[in-house]
Amino acid sequence: MQLSILIPTHDYNAYPLVYSLHEQAEKLGIDYEIILVEDGSHDTVTMIANLKVKDMSHCKYVRQEGIGQAQTRNRMAEMAEGEWLLFMDSDAKVYRNDFIRKYIDTIGKAEVVIGGICTPDLHLNPEVSLRYKYETEADKHRSAEERNKNPYGQFTAFNMLIRKETFMKVRFDNDCHEYGYEDALFGMELKARDISVLHIDNPLLHMGIDKNDVFLRKTETSLRTLKSLRSKMNGGSKVDRTYMRLLSFHLLWMVRLFHHCFSPLIRKNLLSSNPSLFWFNVYKLGYYSCL
Repeated sequence: MQLSILIPTHDYNAYPLVYSLHEQAEKLGIDYEIILVEDGSHDTVTMIANLKVKDMSHCKYVRQEGIGQAQTRNRMAEMAEGEWLLFMDSDAKVYRNDFIRKYIDTIGKAEVVIGGICTPDLHLNPEVSLRYKYETEADKHRSAEERNKNPYGQFTAFNMLIRKETFMKVRFDNDCHEYGYEDALFGMELKARDISVLHIDNPLLHMGIDKNDVFLRKTETSLRTLKSLRSKMNGGSKVDRTYMRLLSFHLLWMVRLFHHCFSPLIRKNLLSSNPSLFWFNVYKLGYYSCL
């Protein structure tokens, strides 16, 4: 059995992640490969760092024009030689010495295995307060026990093991050109095909905690993506379900008016050192309703 570890990256130094994975795989003595794909990066410093991956055994480095996360993952699966694909984002950090071993021990228990995600302690940094609050709140529901209650709805490819044969049948939706919702669509497709998904406690640390303004822009991008994918998502998003309820009660005009009048004040709160998650949700609904 060969394991292919697939890591797409964009303007991020993924060398420490690759190094730690390489070290674990070598100690286990397994048949493996690590593929790092630089997708449309422009940061010279991080690209030079990532180039060092080529000097390690069983590791490949590929650079390509930016095509987005979904298409990049599909291409990486095509490149991979392994029977099992271990996807992870480049802004992850391995902090368990048995990370790869835990995944190997689950092979055969399900077609897809999700290890999970957890947030590093950054509570003293006000520049990342919005995303930090958002992620730490989400951490409360990220245990394997909680995720297995709704295995498809809690789907993420941040840290995912999948049989290659299974992946090639599903693949990520190439219509996901911008940030957001490619994972949700993939999870919905797995459910539609009745493909087994198992969640385990084998998390990676999410080190890419964006600054407040960056996270807010990403959120807006993801909402535009959701709007363009509405027919495919088919109510698979809480924001869209709320939008449809408001539409049915003819209340969208109130939400749009509120957003038009108060979004500058809400943004000021969200970009502060003490943002409110309540107002973050209100802002998302208002922004989505105005698209």
